[in-house]
Amino acid sequence: MVDTALTHPDLHYREGEAELMLGSGFFREDSRPARDCSVLLAWHQATVTKRMEPLHWLDLMAGCGIRALRWGLEASQACCHPPRIAVNDADGDRLPLLQHNLSRVAGACCSNRSAEQLLSHAHATGQFYDLIDLDGFGQPGALIQPALQTLAFNGILVLASTDGRSPTGHDRVGAVRRFGSAARAHPSSWEVALRQQLGLVARQAWMLGRGVQPLLSFSDGRTFRLAIRLTRTLQNQQETFLGLLARCEACGAQVSQPLLRLRDWPSCHCPTGEGHWLISGPLWLGPLQDLALLAELRGSPVPLAQATRRLLDRLRADSGEPVTVWSTAELARRSGTDTLPLQSLVMALRHAGHQASSSGVMPGQVRTDANLPELLQTCARLQGEGS
Repeated sequence: MVDTALTHPDLHYREGEAELMLGSGFFREDSRPARDCSVLLAWHQATVTKRMEPLHWLDLMAGCGIRALRWGLEASQACCHPPRIAVNDADGDRLPLLQHNLSRVAGACCSNRSAEQLLSHAHATGQFYDLIDLDGFGQPGALIQPALQTLAFNGILVLASTDGRSPTGHDRVGAVRRFGSAARAHPSSWEVALRQQLGLVARQAWMLGRGVQPLLSFSDGRTFRLAIRLTRTLQNQQETFLGLLARCEACGAQVSQPLLRLRDWPSCHCPTGEGHWLISGPLWLGPLQDLALLAELRGSPVPLAQATRRLLDRLRADSGEPVTVWSTAELARRSGTDTLPLQSLVMALRHAGHQASSSGVMPGQVRTDANLPELLQTCARLQGEGS
């Protein structure tokens, strides 16, 4: 009997150089930028790796196999030797679909193990992967340690989480259970969620004596995605990137502290002292993006969607430092201004000697080292100049 998932014309899909059948499982066409980034990272790894052995890439929760297929068609040409691509999905009914879709990629190996079984077997047999893409439902915390244990030195882990409630402050108990971290509601909730996830990955890597280098971090508000490079050793003082972020709900002031230099919190900017700090963490206080890598990826020959090009451009303009990010809508409300053009605010803060950039993670947000009074004064001055 012919599987209708492999023959139905409505399930045929094309993306980049890949043509495949989607099957009847879950698939989101608008997740194209995430898939583009995965292919870009595979391409980058292929271009910088000069060893004689082939690279090993693992699509751990493959679905229809589109990532692995694009790895084989769009990134493998840059390899010195053809990569070995492992394609896995725990749903055994998808195995024929995976085998059909990956038939164009020589040496692709398809399986239908659970993610835990595959990673445990790889660790037990000494199998290491240079790139692992872990894109599933929910929070992948239980798989981070096994994935890192099977990731080669300088290997890349691409990680996605669809748990938006816990790390954004809407389920504090869930955040403590899943991230080992407290989360409070914050206007820059997407970024706080990414930093919670990065903090968890960093702690898991440190337990193995390894370091982490964030390569890219982004979100659409539903899924929180990051890619990190696992380094053989920790960078000097990397532990100072783990800390706490505090925000006063009354006046909106923000301040951060690394755990290694934790001390009493300063006073916020409430005039009558009625404010108090709402503290999130531990979370990652360091950079979110590797700007040099993003510039390289932007110039790659990999076919990209326009949405991906816009994403890369936004991320290239914002390294993720400093950690304090402010909503322009909140600043306008607190300063009594009508509108607050983001780029005008960025330029005014830079002119005053501050670090400032538009956030690449959330729209309508400014990243700066200016404190709250300086921000509000700048906003008021911009309003006066505009009027």
